Amino acid sequence: MRAAEILAEAGQAVTVYDHKPSVGRKFLFAGRGGLNLTHSEPLAEFLKKYGAAEPLMARALARFSPDDMQAWCHNLGLKTFVGTSGRIYPECMKATPLLRAWLKKLDGLGVRFAPRHRWTGWDDDGLTFETPDGRTTVQADATLIALGGASWPHLGSDGHWTGIFRANNIALAPLRPANCGFTVAWSDTFRTRHAGEPLKPVTLTFAGRTQRGEIMITDKGVEGSLVYAFGAALRDEIEAGGKAEIALDLRPDRSKEELLERLAAPRGHRSLSNHLRKAGGLSPLAASLLREGARDLTSDPAVLAERIKAMPLTLTATSPIARAISTAGGVRLDVLTDNLMLQAKPGVWTVGEMLDWEAPTGGYLLQGCFATATLAAEGIKAWLAR
Repeated sequence: MRAAEILAEAGQAVTVYDHKPSVGRKFLFAGRGGLNLTHSEPLAEFLKKYGAAEPLMARALARFSPDDMQAWCHNLGLKTFVGTSGRIYPECMKATPLLRAWLKKLDGLGVRFAPRHRWTGWDDDGLTFETPDGRTTVQADATLIALGGASWPHLGSDGHWTGIFRANNIALAPLRPANCGFTVAWSDTFRTRHAGEPLKPVTLTFAGRTQRGEIMITDKGVEGSLVYAFGAALRDEIEAGGKAEIALDLRPDRSKEELLERLAAPRGHRSLSNHLRKAGGLSPLAASLLREGARDLTSDPAVLAERIKAMPLTLTATSPIARAISTAGGVRLDVLTDNLMLQAKPGVWTVGEMLDWEAPTGGYLLQGCFATATLAAEGIKAWLAR
């Protein structure tokens, strides 16, 4: 849709084919808890979130930056604001008003939508689709394919295109879950009592890196923005060795020495759990988690203080890719031109989650999709001009 907007503004006749009955389903889903469009941090820090794909995203964000994203939203009639975390949202917070305004603009530009068209490949360089009325073939001067990864497949991104691309000798990196939850072997008691509760504030340390945030306890393990920030490294560690060991600081605002002094105070008739809450300042969830990590937890103040500041937790698997927020892997960047045209298919571009990049939540995902679409659309304009 972003590429269609740019091309239609340039006077091109554009049709958007979608195999669902309506467009923008995953866009709407992304905004169900507040549509995080982008982030306000300096661009140099922003680009680091894309890891190995930083060179690609540097080119893409040069065409459509976080400032451009805000201006685009404003031009659709919706103001934006910066949250306390630095994330940028439309003032309405929801995706529906934004999508409605966007579709109105596209309609005014003459963009045509063709729903219930499921792409099935190429036939003598024409695009083939399955529709309720049977198979159809479409000829196009230029084609942009934006079919997503393989997360939340009921919204449209089911990854079926990977088979088509492989059949056409287009190199792919395997699709893997990104921004996903991780499995922890909770006891039945802990799972029943605490699933659905947030653990905050907490700091997570893994592979020499530490970050503060919030973790959500689930019946299967852990998820949430702090987990997603380490997600790629944790996933790679599990794939390599079958598990990932993290450390949690359950009281990041107190030093180990302060905790030791408080925990060494006489607890009288208080149970250990009550002592951890009153003297250690732990929430009921944190106290329960501390006991979960060491079922035979000692009452030694020094041991308790040490474990509160660095409680080990073992992650054993990622959540299924269908439940991930996004996916890693996809079309390898080395089979694309600088403006994202497939080298093996002149006149065909790919963008968004189809490409082999990933980033944590926080505005980097939508920004990456919009920016790569802008980069590709400019490539298409140049191609058509020739």
